[in-house]
Amino acid sequence: MKATLEHAALLKVLGRVHRILERRNTIPILSNVLIEVDQDVINVRATDLDILIADRMKAEVARKGATTVPGHMLHEIVRKMPTGSQVSIEVDESKSPSMIVKSGRSRFTLQTLPVSDFPDLSADDLSTSFSMPGKDLLHLVEKAQFAISTEETRFYLNGIFFHCAGGHNAPTLRAVATDGHRLAQVEIQLPDGAKDMPGVIIPRKTVGELSRLFGADDTIQIEVSRGKIRFSAGDIVLTSKLIDGTFPDYQRVIPVNNDKVLKVICKDIRSAVDRVATVSSDKGRSVKVSLEYGKVTLSCQNPDAGTATDELEAEFEGASLEIGFNSRYIGDILGEIDGDVLTVKLADPGSPTIFTGSDAGSLYVLMPMRVS
Repeated sequence: MKATLEHAALLKVLGRVHRILERRNTIPILSNVLIEVDQDVINVRATDLDILIADRMKAEVARKGATTVPGHMLHEIVRKMPTGSQVSIEVDESKSPSMIVKSGRSRFTLQTLPVSDFPDLSADDLSTSFSMPGKDLLHLVEKAQFAISTEETRFYLNGIFFHCAGGHNAPTLRAVATDGHRLAQVEIQLPDGAKDMPGVIIPRKTVGELSRLFGADDTIQIEVSRGKIRFSAGDIVLTSKLIDGTFPDYQRVIPVNNDKVLKVICKDIRSAVDRVATVSSDKGRSVKVSLEYGKVTLSCQNPDAGTATDELEAEFEGASLEIGFNSRYIGDILGEIDGDVLTVKLADPGSPTIFTGSDAGSLYVLMPMRVS
């Protein structure tokens, strides 16, 4: 194989695919990218056995062929080459198994591994297929991903649950994530062709790649089976295994009878939480929210550091109420609220609390914590 290509194009493609490769891997082929030279394009693929990312670029092809080389090393080599240069890659199959990478007077020889060793992450029968604007997909995942659990023992919570909801009258595509302490539920109108999509759990790593690989202006094709999901736009294709588990009945933890309503300027309470949390302990991270007629007071106590209070004007009617939250958790939720006004629906100091903003399709639930 032999080809010449633009430095910027190669760097862009390698930058997209190489990041999923583990730097320390007991299976050598999983550190490599697969490079296929065909006609006037070069296809590049990388996989960690759970995710496969494929991309391609234009090239001047002198000889077709395929090989695999260390992905991180090739990316570093190309990154350090002069901007605007031409890069040539060549494998002489009659000699030792290596690939020569050249640009100007720079020359590198990289060890290769057989193409036959590269894992084939073939997708299942992707029976459901539909497309949606990139801004809608990114809205779903970016608003929900902060609530994904990192607790590996509850693996079924280590992703976002994508499924159809809303019934026949107002069908939606809903994304839900929870770690047992907080829950994010975000939904949009169901895209055409998605009504038969099975409920699937998209892994945390795949969710992160979606935001990195695709843009708001893309039209993203989504293909789904019960075992895998594929996202594609332009030259980029992301195929991922799904989490094989059952997502819990999350609707049971969303309260329906929270009758105490607080309305407050979102940016004001976001800043106030951040301020009072400055003195919170790393262990507790608790902030007390005290509600009275017309105002909300935030306070924090740390025996080793001091105390902090902050008072805001708010719309609240009813009996006084004190409730505690983890300051980081409530801060994460406030960071995702759209609109100027935050609406908080409460029941009592021991019950889940609902947070909403101007987006009718987004809802967040936070479990309280005990504060003195």
